[in-house]
Amino acid sequence: MSKKLLFVVSILVVLTFVLSACATAAEPTAAPAAEESGKLKVFGAFATPIEEPWDGVIHAALQKAADEGTIEYTYQEAIGYSGDMERVLREVCEQQKPDLILGDAFGNEEAVRRVAKDFPEVAFAFGSGSGPSEPNVAVFDNWIHEPAYLMGMLAGGLTESNKLGIVGAMPVPEVNRLANAFIAGAKAQNPDVTVMVSFINSWFDPAAAKEAALAMIDNGADVLYAERFGVIDAAAENGLFAFGNMSDQNELAPEYVVSSAVWNMDPTVNYLIKQVSAGTFTAQDLKDFSMMGKGGASLAPFHGTESKIPAELLEAVKAKEAEIMSGMFRVDVSEAQPAGSN
Repeated sequence: MSKKLLFVVSILVVLTFVLSACATAAEPTAAPAAEESGKLKVFGAFATPIEEPWDGVIHAALQKAADEGTIEYTYQEAIGYSGDMERVLREVCEQQKPDLILGDAFGNEEAVRRVAKDFPEVAFAFGSGSGPSEPNVAVFDNWIHEPAYLMGMLAGGLTESNKLGIVGAMPVPEVNRLANAFIAGAKAQNPDVTVMVSFINSWFDPAAAKEAALAMIDNGADVLYAERFGVIDAAAENGLFAFGNMSDQNELAPEYVVSSAVWNMDPTVNYLIKQVSAGTFTAQDLKDFSMMGKGGASLAPFHGTESKIPAELLEAVKAKEAEIMSGMFRVDVSEAQPAGSN
């Protein structure tokens, strides 16, 4: 081989090596899998928009865990109740392969459990009125009847007309127990009070909730419990006190929202993350994590509205709150439809 030919061959070999190295470097680096990053892959499946407080509380807890770097979190909201939940869950399980799925099964119970049965390797934890299902469906619910009782005490002491109003989603146990606890607290503080209860037969219809609240105001109610989104607007427009639900809703009408019955999903979510990470997840009822004693429920801060509450009433509520936290007082769980409701 001539020196000239040898030089050309050498150049070609070097160029081939360089081009090969460049091609390898240009290939995109795949994102690390959840297992490699040490993070769980978690999916949130929400029937309503996350603007609706119930699903919003779950989403907030999951987003907090994601912000803290403990999970990889994606979600879909406003899935609805017309059959899309099953399709969404199947697609997520097949394509994203999450470790854990959280959401609300109310109105989608059968769909959630069918999918869970077909994907036993995925942990499912859903808000539900039914029990857990082996091997992989855990259930939870809000248990904010305790702060609802305290709000009832406040409402009973604040009313001037002795007429209160509650607008709820529908007469199901999960809603009834909040309404009944509120009524019990109101009557304990003010035996002369009467409480109007109306259901809008929807989990999220702010316009209908506002309309129902306005009807109560027309009938003399001067303090309202906004179990559903939309009621606070009616109260604020009429210069009346209102109480929020699920989350601290003071920002909706700072002058008129006295407090809210707050559901905190952090204890439930943190427990689930630990269980799934450790491989010890089981089908169970996570009820206790939503109680006041576990930090899962609370009466929201007053944000300055305490100046509008008589000192004696405020002291009575704080004393009762301490009794609940210590276990000295138990708020009855009554899931029957409130008498006289419509």
